[in-house]
Amino acid sequence: MLNEVKVAFQENKLAICSSAAILIISMILGYFLEPYAYGYMNPVLENLARQVESGAIQLTFTDIFFNNLRVIFMMFIFGVIFCFSTLILAFNGFFVGYYVAVSRNIQVLLYIIPHGIFELSSCVLACSSGLILFNFIYKFFKALLYQENKPFSEKLTDSFESSYDKLIHACVIFLVSIALMAISGFIEAYLTIPIARFVISILS
Repeated sequence: MLNEVKVAFQENKLAICSSAAILIISMILGYFLEPYAYGYMNPVLENLARQVESGAIQLTFTDIFFNNLRVIFMMFIFGVIFCFSTLILAFNGFFVGYYVAVSRNIQVLLYIIPHGIFELSSCVLACSSGLILFNFIYKFFKALLYQENKPFSEKLTDSFESSYDKLIHACVIFLVSIALMAISGFIEAYLTIPIARFVISILS
């Protein structure tokens, strides 16, 4: 399994680096465009706060993990439509940047960084897996359309075999994304707040 993970990462560096770049750029834009995005993003932030206060969203490991799992699963599946994975990642990155900017308190980073390292890494890999899934579908149909003088069933088999490696890579990287999100959920539920409060107590 470790070898499959290594190969998947090595052969899909472009998708992973592109996803990381999208996340970083969107976070920077969210931070610096906060005054202009306030009217659009603040209702989203207020709605999220209301859901937490009402108990609709609870900061338990199960709720955090399954909510975030839904997001990364959307990134994976919507890779079928090329741009959707990147749009979901970009929105999440923009929201993080916006949240840091609107908080106007550097201490907010202490409540993001402990679990955010794993959560954002998971999102990058989920987006990457979506892009790789799109690559699998593209290669499959390209091979299918360019084959001639073969029975259709044989064309399907040959086309699938020619792009099968990309499907495996997409699934492997997505499984790593799920593992990172599980770690993130555990840290957010049980460790982020104690760590942040401890650091703040030392600095104050």
